[in-house]
Amino acid sequence: MTHHSDEELIQRFHDSENPGLAFDLIVRKYQEQVYWHIRRLVISHEDANDIAQDVFIKAWKALPDFRGDSGLFTWLYRIATNEALSFLKKKNKRFFLSFSDVEQQLSDSLITDTYFEGNEIEKKIQQAILTLPEKQRVVFNLRYYDEMKYEEMSKILDTSEGALKASYHHAAKKIEKILTS
Repeated sequence: MTHHSDEELIQRFHDSENPGLAFDLIVRKYQEQVYWHIRRLVISHEDANDIAQDVFIKAWKALPDFRGDSGLFTWLYRIATNEALSFLKKKNKRFFLSFSDVEQQLSDSLITDTYFEGNEIEKKIQQAILTLPEKQRVVFNLRYYDEMKYEEMSKILDTSEGALKASYHHAAKKIEKILTS
């Protein structure tokens, strides 16, 4: 499969007779990264799948107005992050659960998840991540798993690089403390 730059894909979407084909190439390029980003936030494979589909539906609807002020990847990650966090908030409200109850529920589902292929250490890391406040969890996942630069994260989360570095540092310390206790 030919790898197209984001600029080429956007150009093809805007200029082509068949924007669906260009969008299909965008989905193929980013669907796995978007899925795993969401999955690390919501844990459940089924939920992550549903949310990823919602992300690409939103992207399809908004792409005609996309002007490339940020990169395509950044834009998709922002949509994915917002959708995942909205999902978690709705889950909180629907079941009248506190955030810690939702974390416990996600942690329990991680243990029984047949789609989760990580080893015991990876499960412990995931459970530790679930104890973090929402924002720290997002920052930690983006930095640790996606190896994203703070500059890119800043665009996605609309937060200063300094605040993100502090957030990551606090998250890493909390996880380290949980794993070593």
